[in-house]
Amino acid sequence: MQANILPLKNQILLQSFLVPQGKREDGQPSHSFLVKTKNIQFINTDQYWNESFEKLASVSLISNMTTYLRTKYNMGGVFLVNVVSIWSGCSNITPLAGAFLADAHLGRFLTLLFGSLASFLGMGMVTLTAGVDELRPPNCQGLATCSDPQKWQLAFLFAGLGFMAIGSGGIRACNIAFGADQFDTNTEKGRSQLKSFFNWWYFSFTIALIIALTVVIYIQTNISWFIGFLIPTCCLALSIMIFLIGRNTYIRLKPQGCVFIDMAKVINAACRKRHVRIVPSGNSLYEPVPKETAENQISVLRHTDRFKCLDKAAVVVDSSTELNAEGVAKDSWRLCNVEQVERLKCVVGIIPVWVAGITCFITMEQMNTFGVLQVIQSDTRVGNFNIPPGWMGLASMIALAIWIFIYECVYVPNASKISKKEARLSLQIRVKIGIFMSILCLAVAAFVETRRRDLALKEGTFISPLGIAIFLPQFILSGLTEAFAAVSVMEFLNNQVPETMRSVAGAIFFLSLSIASYLNTLIVNIVEMLSGLHGRKPWLGGHDLNQNKLERFYILIAGLGVLNFIYFHFYASRYILSYEESKRRQTVLETRIDHVDLPEKKP
Repeated sequence: MQANILPLKNQILLQSFLVPQGKREDGQPSHSFLVKTKNIQFINTDQYWNESFEKLASVSLISNMTTYLRTKYNMGGVFLVNVVSIWSGCSNITPLAGAFLADAHLGRFLTLLFGSLASFLGMGMVTLTAGVDELRPPNCQGLATCSDPQKWQLAFLFAGLGFMAIGSGGIRACNIAFGADQFDTNTEKGRSQLKSFFNWWYFSFTIALIIALTVVIYIQTNISWFIGFLIPTCCLALSIMIFLIGRNTYIRLKPQGCVFIDMAKVINAACRKRHVRIVPSGNSLYEPVPKETAENQISVLRHTDRFKCLDKAAVVVDSSTELNAEGVAKDSWRLCNVEQVERLKCVVGIIPVWVAGITCFITMEQMNTFGVLQVIQSDTRVGNFNIPPGWMGLASMIALAIWIFIYECVYVPNASKISKKEARLSLQIRVKIGIFMSILCLAVAAFVETRRRDLALKEGTFISPLGIAIFLPQFILSGLTEAFAAVSVMEFLNNQVPETMRSVAGAIFFLSLSIASYLNTLIVNIVEMLSGLHGRKPWLGGHDLNQNKLERFYILIAGLGVLNFIYFHFYASRYILSYEESKRRQTVLETRIDHVDLPEKKP
């Protein structure tokens, strides 16, 4: 299957011989020349393998971390969920720092490189915990004699996970943006292909992971955790080597400055001028003539009428005190230009849709933790073969890959042929389907957990006789939630912001995953505390799910999903409609000016 994926991805990416407008790190214009086909083929092939190896390394650890901590560190219940959720949250919040470094100082290439090195160090430490017995507590001798890990053992483990989280900050903030840099959104072909880029990005590495993780996770669970961790660690080392081999062929845009500081300036200036009575208009706003670049190319943002309160940051109240003789702002913290304001508007316009995606991601968190714990306490035998619990995540990946393949290769081509124009499901519809899938996923999981626990209590055993196949629907629905909601939110974020802020868009996407992890941790601890009041048995906690009421927790999260659907339908979806309407009216967020005729200077 791998042999078929590579030509497929190259066929999509090779059709674009240009990369985004801007300046490369060597100072040359990125679009002032055509890149040779062989170079592009090498770049895309190199990126494909680098992406595949990096994802193999990270996801093979993440997918089986719950099983590893349960079986080798004797963690259970709420503490295990807290560790996994907090680690996942840290891994998804560090991309904010990665985006800052990429956009303001290092550029995406160096940020990716340093992030990969930090991840390699962290994975090496986690691999040592599997290979050195002294770094782990003794194995459980039945439920009654499970020794807790010592503090220094946890400290070593957490240090390794910490380095992996730091590395994620560099990798996740820039991976998608660095790949999108290879497309020219100035051409119709480039814009069309960019629409499919996010789906194919998910599709390509998902197929590779399905093949690889079946082997790696089986080795971890049934042969050796040390060998199973060593394989992805070596793959990440190979990924770094491939990434460095292609360093001279990548298109690397120069850092454009810190967007976060500009946002802070706009907020500060708008707050200072909140009492200004002047109605912001195109004539009263500070919009200096952009400087002409060496290539005679400029990237600017048009003024828009949304979020008008922020326009006050660019209102010139008194030109004599706010502008110098050259017409430049004296204090950038009191007077901002229109482009700075519009960048903040882009981020503010993202927030409603971004919030709607968080509840969907909380559902995915449940399958990565409690879903795996359900499988651990079930009959995983199929004939004489024991299915590793970590393999259940493959059901989600397969469902995601199948849907994207059907959507891109069957639905879009045929629907476009019938309608005589490009036919795609709108972002609004896809997000709604994703939210519905998240609710359905939790409802199914609650039903299955009730059945699993009842059979275990009836038999009086720790392992329920319920077969592993009954858990497939909830993991498949989790994958479809990701296919509809996660891909759509990612596409919306990246298209809503200008090209120079794509790293920020990637960081914002992963921030939503981080918040989902932290909210999941908070909800789990609150539910455990409240459900255990007045001497009652808490819904969650302990090493034995048979003594819990996990299905009630699932129903609670499903209720949050229902509220999220109502919120998105009646409020957040309007921001998607506004965005798509602006595209139809060709009032795009980013306008490129390739050639600017500046007025001639008078002699």
